[in-house]
Amino acid sequence: MYDNIKIKSTALQQNKLQQLDKTIQKNHDFQSIFHKKLQESQEVKISKHAMDRLEERNITLTPDDLSKLNQAMEMASKKGIRETLIMMDNRVFVASVRNNTVITAAVGDQLKDNVFTNIDGAVII
Repeated sequence: MYDNIKIKSTALQQNKLQQLDKTIQKNHDFQSIFHKKLQESQEVKISKHAMDRLEERNITLTPDDLSKLNQAMEMASKKGIRETLIMMDNRVFVASVRNNTVITAAVGDQLKDNVFTNIDGAVII
């Protein structure tokens, strides 16, 4: 009789351990997906309009440039800026901090006599 109880108890424990393993795996999968989406959402995006301006103005962005833009967006966000002007080298970007998106870009001579509106802060990097 006791052997039968031990076998049932062991089977129940193994079943519970298997269920716990499945739950842990699901949580791990969720966490990795969540962290991946969080990381993607933190990377600066380039709007279609900005992509067109980059192309027509022959402005190229290196991975280092994108990293600097990310840093500038983080700095602007910490200061509570919603729409920012980012000055980097001889280039200027207007970006929506809330959407983490570059809206437009200009370079060199295009900066002369320009007025930038609808911004509430600037970051110079």
